[in-house]
Amino acid sequence: MSIFDGQRLDNRTFKLDIERMRRGWYSDKYFVNIAVMLNELSRRKYLYRGDKPNLPPHMAPNDLLVGDIEVEMQWFTRRPGTTIVVGVDKALTMLKHCTGYWDGDHFVDTHEQLEVWAVHDGALVHYNGDPLNITPVMRVRGRYRDFAMLETPTLGILTRASRVATNVYETLIAARGKPVLFFPARFDVHEVQAADGYAYNIAVQRFNMDYASTLGPFVSTDAQGDWWGGYGGGTIAHAAIASFLGDTAEAMLAFSEVLPKSIPRIALVDFNNDCVGDSLRVCRKMFDRYRALIEEGKPDEAERYRLYGVRLDTSGSLRDISVPPLGDPDLDLGVNPRLVFLVRQALDNAAETWDVPPEWVERAREYCRGVKIVVSGGFNPDKIRRFEKLGVPVDIYAVGSSLFNNHGPTVTDFTADVVRVKVHGEWVDMAKVGRRPRDNPEMERVW
Repeated sequence: MSIFDGQRLDNRTFKLDIERMRRGWYSDKYFVNIAVMLNELSRRKYLYRGDKPNLPPHMAPNDLLVGDIEVEMQWFTRRPGTTIVVGVDKALTMLKHCTGYWDGDHFVDTHEQLEVWAVHDGALVHYNGDPLNITPVMRVRGRYRDFAMLETPTLGILTRASRVATNVYETLIAARGKPVLFFPARFDVHEVQAADGYAYNIAVQRFNMDYASTLGPFVSTDAQGDWWGGYGGGTIAHAAIASFLGDTAEAMLAFSEVLPKSIPRIALVDFNNDCVGDSLRVCRKMFDRYRALIEEGKPDEAERYRLYGVRLDTSGSLRDISVPPLGDPDLDLGVNPRLVFLVRQALDNAAETWDVPPEWVERAREYCRGVKIVVSGGFNPDKIRRFEKLGVPVDIYAVGSSLFNNHGPTVTDFTADVVRVKVHGEWVDMAKVGRRPRDNPEMERVW
């Protein structure tokens, strides 16, 4: 599965569309054309006829069967700085099941004729901007016509999964070890959720390893946990509050009554654009039900009404009524530092105004001060760093579309280059200008 367990995932996890992948359904057409051409040249026993080969003077391309040319190809990214590599296992599975050629209607599997090296998912690679000094994550030697069509899908999974993982990793660093909930499912087609959730989980494990942390993964859909055995989690949506006529507290009481205790009770408190007021109302209503059940001798049932947190999700075009206007939109609108401070202060002091028996005063304080603050809506590493620098009392960040960011420093596009060819039993450098064969000591022989 990754560097964390030394195991690799296989097609029992990925469930590839093998038949169509073998036929080039998922491949850029120029790779399909090349494979068709080389296969036909192989059938014709075509020999190299050129007069200007890029070969050392002592080598002659006599009797070179171009259709059966063996190459060395390397896969790499040019994302600046550090990249968390994910997608290797799926790329290897593509090579294992789809390397070969068609003989009429029969597919001849030749994957065992390849020599394959690769890192594990979760490995780090670094790039300093010099294309001559890339760090490969996979290397394959073999007959090019047998795996030419796999360049597109292997690059695709490496690019997508590594970009998501690296964006998550950098967001976790910005959050200084606070939990980051993975909320981007709504911003892309559902078919990518399994790969994206896996990439997120790998990033969390890598962060834990690098920063001696113990964060757990939190995804929002079951599909995002498919490759690693996780399950989606979540609490309540704005639509549910609308179903309760905008009464956030009543919606949370009903939610707590019906849903399993294992689901954290996190109230969404921006529906009425009054995060402080709704946080206080929810907290009081939940506490009253909690206290009543304790006094009835039902402590297990009372835990249904322990408020785990409140989530602030104010639109960036609105100023919450709790926030006094200062004239600066960055300070006034959306989920901003002042709003979080105000909600925290209100919760910490809430119990001081409650009329509860003396024996419940301290427990009421603990209940209110134990409520966590979750923020969502437009958060990215820059915004999170600003919140952390200001000491904003956020406990959990929920992050969405920024984890898919693919602009400037977050571009994680992978490339594959042929860098050597085999001529009469000898490997000869054959990279295009500006590239060269490179090694990576973290790559291991796969088969």
